[in-house]
Amino acid sequence: MTDLFENYGRLPFSLTKGQGVYLYDDKGNKYLDFTSGIGVMNLGYTFEKGKNAVKVQLDSLPHLSNLYQNPLQEEVAAKLSQNHKYKAFFCNSGTEANEAALKLTRLIKAGHKILAFTDGFHGRTFGAMSATMQEKIQAGFAPLLPDFVATPYNDVAALQQVVENEKIGAIIFEIVQGEGGVLPIRADFVQALKSCQQNGILLIVDEVQTGIGRTGNLFSFEHFGFEPDIFTVAKALANGLPTGAMLAKNHYAHYFSAGKHGSTFGGNPLAMACANQVLTAMDNDFLENITDKGNFFLNLLTEKLSVKSTVKRIRGLGLMIGIQLADEKKVPEVLALLRENGLLALSAGHDVIRLLPPLVMTKEELQKGAELLEKLL
Repeated sequence: MTDLFENYGRLPFSLTKGQGVYLYDDKGNKYLDFTSGIGVMNLGYTFEKGKNAVKVQLDSLPHLSNLYQNPLQEEVAAKLSQNHKYKAFFCNSGTEANEAALKLTRLIKAGHKILAFTDGFHGRTFGAMSATMQEKIQAGFAPLLPDFVATPYNDVAALQQVVENEKIGAIIFEIVQGEGGVLPIRADFVQALKSCQQNGILLIVDEVQTGIGRTGNLFSFEHFGFEPDIFTVAKALANGLPTGAMLAKNHYAHYFSAGKHGSTFGGNPLAMACANQVLTAMDNDFLENITDKGNFFLNLLTEKLSVKSTVKRIRGLGLMIGIQLADEKKVPEVLALLRENGLLALSAGHDVIRLLPPLVMTKEELQKGAELLEKLL
């Protein structure tokens, strides 16, 4: 019997300890973690600078309402601001960050529709869910918010058609669709989106899973040489403490005047203390190392797995990798086999094994995971 809602498909064991890139369960079993807590623990479970900063802040002031000045928020915002081109609003999660982005968009582009893409994922609150064009997420919650339009991802012709036929004010998208199957954006699709932006349509980039170094840059849009009007970040921002942020170009800041939006816990000092250390760690050397390890891991997986009949395709960016299986029914079976052999991984879409190792994982540990996948697939 449980007193919890059973809306999560929980596995029948508890994880009780994390050390580096390893997790330990209540029976003493050790697991190499290729989930990072669904993209949260990018700096692993022993990020001492973050933990120490939180301990100091806890002894000083664990909570501060947004009625007062908050120097820690200012420090973190400055590090997220892309050389002071963006203003930050802090909240507690990815879906809250996307809600803030959608609310701001409604103010900027009143009377316009918002375009989102099939199999994208932006959260489970009503605004974010209305932009999450997946039947399994939206089922049972109608009526959703009005004026959201869907079109296929990476389909330039479909994008152009909907922009011509609908009054689109903004487009929300991921550079790599995470929950949708680890599907990276195509270069020609980026060019089509840039054209939309040049014609006055806002681009909102959801960096909740791809941000904070996951793809080898601080934000994944940096790979493609454009600046979104709005972007959102959460998950790994405070390496385990719940926090999120919505950032918008400076000239949109006046739309969120006093009282237009808010959050009791947003920008909490404990989360900001850790986020400040996380962003300090994301220097050029660290990000270049992620790119190197990401290329190494993707090439290794391609070499070992592409010859297997069970594997249809391998794709990804940085340390965000998807292994598409030939038979989608095998995904739960493979995940279970990996757990039995000491490795934790995730699913994505209908038929993909998703790998999100902590960014501090060594090449030797990545190779260990690749060899286990080779053996079990």
